[in-house]
Amino acid sequence: MNGKRFTAFLLVVVITFGIIGATTPWLLKNVRLGLDLRGGFEILYVAEPLEAGQAVTPDVLKRTAESVAQRANASGVAEPDVTTEGKNRIRVRLAGVANQEELRKILQEPAQLTFRSGPPDFKTIEMRGSDFVEHGATVGFEQGTNRPMVQIKVKDPAKFQAITKRLTNQPLAIYLNDELLSAPNVSGEISGGTAVITGNYTLAEANKIRDTINLGALPLKLTEKYTQSVGASLGQQSLKETGIASAIASVLILLFMLIWYRVPGIVASIALISFTWLLLAVSVLMHATLTLPGIAAFVLSVGIAVDSNIIMAERIKDEMRSGKSILSSLKSGSKHSFRTIIDAHVTTALAGIVLYIIGTGSIKGFALTLLLSIVLNILTNVFFSRWLLHMIVRSNLAQKPGYYGVKESEIHAL
Repeated sequence: MNGKRFTAFLLVVVITFGIIGATTPWLLKNVRLGLDLRGGFEILYVAEPLEAGQAVTPDVLKRTAESVAQRANASGVAEPDVTTEGKNRIRVRLAGVANQEELRKILQEPAQLTFRSGPPDFKTIEMRGSDFVEHGATVGFEQGTNRPMVQIKVKDPAKFQAITKRLTNQPLAIYLNDELLSAPNVSGEISGGTAVITGNYTLAEANKIRDTINLGALPLKLTEKYTQSVGASLGQQSLKETGIASAIASVLILLFMLIWYRVPGIVASIALISFTWLLLAVSVLMHATLTLPGIAAFVLSVGIAVDSNIIMAERIKDEMRSGKSILSSLKSGSKHSFRTIIDAHVTTALAGIVLYIIGTGSIKGFALTLLLSIVLNILTNVFFSRWLLHMIVRSNLAQKPGYYGVKESEIHAL
């Protein structure tokens, strides 16, 4: 027995499992769960023009999706998933939301700020949301009374000064959407370029008005087409059941490989565990969201990885049955199985690429996980497992055909 090669094999295995054992708790803790596992809701919006003659272009649709994502972030939702679909649709997935109704109102609300004149109806619009600096609303306090007020910076101070000069001693109403916030009298022209909203507001109310104004108006009108809500308890139950099923399947796969393929089965089990850990680590580092379709792709990728090991092990057994030595069988079997494995991976990758290009939402997540697993599978279950098997064979530790699942009676002399 070549002790150095066997020691190197053991050292590689110990280091690999040490890294896996040390990092797995952190990886599991930092996995991002989708709404179908964590609970939350999903909304499909249909986007329509705000004004007659306006077109729903891809650029406007994208800006609307970005505005929706900003609104979700401002409401405290961590990493919302907002994507455009087709020519006029936006899909929103939000996990871990406590008050769904309030958030749905915030996402869809136009938040159009207008300054209007002409009491009592105030139908003449003097300034629109586009006249104000984006995210330019702040909360301040009135001198003397120390009451909260909302200050808004205007883009064109001269325009605002002209309006306030013209409306001196007249009311200038401030509307948020169609809700009257206040209608103070203009005491004189304002040259500072800052408009002020005053009223008997609490600090919390003033902060809410500021936040709503800073969200701005959506470029398009959104109408809910489809809504799906998943409770947190249902999501946790799905995660628990999926975890149990995956664990049982993994144990059965490892037992099958060990019993049927012996030494190649041991190496395959090491490679499979390394592959699963590496796929999980890359997913966490990419900040990928784990959903039920993603878990399905995860399990499918493990099946593909098992298949890679089976193809190589069976090819090695065929070479040994023809009468070749174990080392020659390993070299020849690895060489001939590589082409078959790569061909299978290429066809699977083509299907994954098509799904990613034409798919949406969870289908894209499924395809991305599948494509990522193909790359990692080649690294671990082809090259890594082949390297480990070479170290065992060259150590002269396992030199009997029975260690590779081949009976003596099956071997034919050359």
